[in-house]
This record gives sequence, C-alpha cells and structure tokens, in this order.
Amino acid sequence: MTNRRKSEPPAAGLDIIADCKEYVIDYLAKSFPVRLMQVFTDEEGNLRSEAMSDEHGNPVLCSRAIAARDALIEQLCALPPIASALDAIIEHFGTEAVAEVTGRTRRLVLGRDGQQRLERRSASANVAEAQCFMDAAKRILVFSDAGGTGRSYHADLDAQNQQRRVHFLLEPGWRADNAIQGLGRTNRTNQACAPLFRPVTTDVKGERRFISTIARRLDALGALTRGQRQTGGQNLFDPADNLESDSAKDALSRWFHLLYDGKLEAACFGDFVERTGLKLENPDGGLSDNLPTIQRWLNRILALPIALQNGIFEEYLGLVEARIEAAREAGTLDLGLETVRVDSFSVLSNDVLRTDPVSGAETRLVSLEVKRQLRPLRLKRLVRMHEIGSPQAIPLRNARSGKVALSVPARRLIADDGAVIERRRLLRPLQSVNWTLEALGESLWEEVGVTEFSQLWAQEEDAAAASPVTERVHLATGLLLPVWKRLPGDHVRVTRLAAEDGSSIIGREVLDIDLAKIAETFGLKGVSGPAPAELGRLVLASGTPQPLTSHDALTIKRSLVGGELRLELTGYAPERLDWYKTKGCFTEIIRYRTRLFVPVSKASSVLPAIAA
Repeated sequence: MTNRRKSEPPAAGLDIIADCKEYVIDYLAKSFPVRLMQVFTDEEGNLRSEAMSDEHGNPVLCSRAIAARDALIEQLCALPPIASALDAIIEHFGTEAVAEVTGRTRRLVLGRDGQQRLERRSASANVAEAQCFMDAAKRILVFSDAGGTGRSYHADLDAQNQQRRVHFLLEPGWRADNAIQGLGRTNRTNQACAPLFRPVTTDVKGERRFISTIARRLDALGALTRGQRQTGGQNLFDPADNLESDSAKDALSRWFHLLYDGKLEAACFGDFVERTGLKLENPDGGLSDNLPTIQRWLNRILALPIALQNGIFEEYLGLVEARIEAAREAGTLDLGLETVRVDSFSVLSNDVLRTDPVSGAETRLVSLEVKRQLRPLRLKRLVRMHEIGSPQAIPLRNARSGKVALSVPARRLIADDGAVIERRRLLRPLQSVNWTLEALGESLWEEVGVTEFSQLWAQEEDAAAASPVTERVHLATGLLLPVWKRLPGDHVRVTRLAAEDGSSIIGREVLDIDLAKIAETFGLKGVSGPAPAELGRLVLASGTPQPLTSHDALTIKRSLVGGELRLELTGYAPERLDWYKTKGCFTEIIRYRTRLFVPVSKASSVLPAIAA
C-alpha cells in the first residue's frame, strides 16, 4: 500500500495516507450483492435461489442494491483516515523513542520539518532496533508476529534495560497461540522483574471473544500455572474473562432459556433467531436440546450491530458474574496459585508433616511472619478516575465506623429467573466490594459532601500508609499431593510469597484456626490452636465455627443478623445466661428463641474470660 501511494502523483498540499480504506472499498465494489435473484423449488420441494440473466445472458442488476453500494462507498470515502496503531504510536512518540521490530521494509515517517518521508528498512534493522530497546536507548518497543519469533524482550539481568516491561496486547486476533507466544517474549527466566500485561480492547463487547480465547488457552496450559500467569500479569484475566469456562457455559444455557421465555430486554427470541440464523427451537415447539456451543454463539454475536451486541453481552455477563460471585462467596471459586508481594518474611517455625518413604521428599508446615506495606488508593488517582459528587460517583460515609467509600456503578446481575439485580461498587482506600441496591439502602452508608469525603479519605489513606503491617502466615510446603486430602478442605488456597529481596516460598495456605486439627492429624507436638483472644477475629474472617474450650463446651460461629455480622455462642447452658452477661455477652430474642452473642469489638477480652 505504501509503495502504491508513493508512486501516485500527490495532490497539492496533501500528505500520503496509507490506510486500509482501499481494500474495504475494492471489496465492496466487487463483492457487494447487486444481482437480482429468483426463487424456485427443486425436485425435492426445497426452496432454492439463482441469479437472474436477461435473454442475452447478461446479469440482471438491482438498482436499489447498486444505490445502496454506491452510497456506502461514498460515505466511506468521506470518512477521515485512521492510522494503524503502529503508525500512530511512531507518529506520537517519534522514531527516536520507538523501536520497531516488524516485517516492514519501508515506512512513512514525519521529519523534523513536519514533512513526510519514505524510510527504507534493511533486514538488519530489526536486530538493531531490538538492541536499542534492550540497551535503554529507546523506551518503547513495538513488535508484530513477524518480529516476535525467536527473540526475547524481557528485563534480562544481563541487559542494560532492566526496567519492568508493561506489555500492551493490541489486536490479539483469532490465533490464541500466537498471542500467548507474543506474551512470552517479555516474560522469561533470568529477568529482573516480571512484566505487567495489559490487553487493549474497544467498547465493542464482541471483542471479548478474542480475549476469552486467550484466557481459556492460559487455563488449559498445564505448564503455565496460575502463579506464573499472575506473576506476569497480576490478575491479567478475571474468572469472568474466560467465556468458555463451565460457569460461562452454564450462564449461556440459562441465557437461551430466558431468551425463549421473553425475559431479556436486549433481544427477543424471533428477532435473534432471524439475525443470527441459529436454530434454537424444536420443530414441534419448545427450546432445542441441542443448543449452539459457546464458540458458535460468540461468532454469531460478532455479526450483530454494535448496540445490540453490547446489550446482549451486558445481560449475558450479568449471568456469568452472578455465578462467579456465588462461587466466590461459597469459597468454591478456583483461583489457582496466587502470588502475594510482600516487603519481607521470616520463618518462625518449620515442622515436618510427612516424609515420603521412597524419595525422602518432605512435607512441612512453615509458620512465617510477613511484613508488607499497605498501598492505599490515593485520593489524586481517585479524582482522576471518577468525578466525585456526580450521580455516577457518590461519596458515602458509614454512620457507625466513620469510614468513607465512593459509590460507583457496577454491572448488574441477572438471576436465573431473569430478575435484574442492580448493584453499586464501593471503592475504599484498601478494598472495593459490590453491594446490591437493596443491601446498600438498608445499611448505615449515607451521602456526605465532597469536602468532608476528601478529608476523611486522606486521613484513612495516611493511616494505612503510615507503617507496615505484620501478619502471621502458615503454609504447607514441599510434597503436597500425598497429604492434600488430609489437610482441611474448607479453605483451599495455594500462595506464593515473594519478597523484595528476591526470596520466595510457595505452599498451600493453612488458617490459624486449622492448626490444632493439623497437629492432631499428623501427630505434631508443640502446635496448638489459636488463643481465645484471637478466636473471634478468625471466626469472622473464615466463617468456620470453632469450639471454645470451656466447661460448657461452647461453639462460637459467625451469624448474619439484620445485615450485620455477629459472633454467636451456641451450646450454652440456659441456667447460666446471667453469668455470660456478666462476662460481657448479650442476648436477643429472635423468632421466640433466645440467642447469645459476643460483642465483636470486645471479643478479644470476652472470649478469654468465658474460656477461663
């Protein structure tokens, strides 16, 4: 295209524009259907069509189709030129800052005088450009499939440029293996730091089709574990990104049923079938048992108008996220191995759980003291992200705790019966959670002014960043497979702790609340369960009921009462209610039953007094 445009006599005062418009217009001129078709019935009674010709054998053209084609070509020719991503990046940053490693032998660049010039690139240009990037002479590298084979662009310890790579994935295409190979160019061994991957898409929801394919391939690659994936991408793909997972397939089946029942807003059953050509209904009525696969459905969605495409995806993703949220709350969502960045960690204890009789490999229980600096969301960044005080970003303050949060829109969920669950996302300095509008209306969150919100946010931000947090973490490490089922199964989370000094440790996380059970299972001595002072906090965090060592054989559990999490004591002796109250407990009659609770704020002092 560049050679063709360069050979043409340029119009006065116009630059050479080498975009793909010519290909699109040539395709329309040659392939747009303009011939009249006639319908006939074949010998078997099936309707067929064939092109019409006049008595001399010349094709009969449709004037309306010709007018539509010419109008479309006229509109396309009137659109402003859109540069390719590669040319736009080079034009914006300049050739002095961008290293190009592609298959192009020539390119149009802007000179210092603002005039275009044709630059020829030799076969060795790619090698020189890549070396400039590795030597830190150029801060930006753009490479294509042609420039991504057999080369490495990671932060090699032997290279001068050891800065962290931020890898933007543009136009992933249909070939997921090519995209994964490209991601591997910047994430390799002997690197100073892992890259940060950023997939780039537009607001056309159909592009999720391509990202989904890559996410599925990463899930399917046994050699590429979740830990390696997050080390390179820091949660590059959310579980909802994989539109070919079991949750996504189940959501699609439910979507078809809701579409057939007329409970969706974006599309109706008849219109969707007509537009996509999918056969969803049995000849005798009812939804077909042989529904299209997720891949076929996604491909057909890509052909729909963008507005309809986005509406369908919004409802479908609402079904997917409803399943992901349910699995996350139930603790059954498989997150795989996660990498947790910490400042430092030290080993407090290291006990052997099992020694393999054949290989001699050990399974160990390691207790660590972990220090990490909290990195809260800064107010300046929050202001850049959202217009605080607008209907889309409402500042809130909790009347009980005094903490603040920014309420922003969140994707609504679609229940299995088609009911729409509207949600808001509450952004806080250290975390963000989704709330339904119903739960938010019954909570103690209330609107505040922007000035008060900014002051309180800054105070929480400073308090969180003031000093590092020290935590105690327990990991089962080493040969885990033989003892996997003997470890407590309520909390399955494999974690890699990575410190700033380069040291790391990987294992299955064990809660404090499960230490006593593990010690009993494997016969460990000197390992005991949590102290009563810590028991309340651990039960609130894990949701697992625990016995409280006392003469009453009490059990402490987490209960939800009136939308509030409480610590409840069960198995108490009714005749000793007054004694429990003297220790700090309180009672409440709910549905004609007296229930005993421990104040959450005083649990660290009340529970030891009861257990004494």
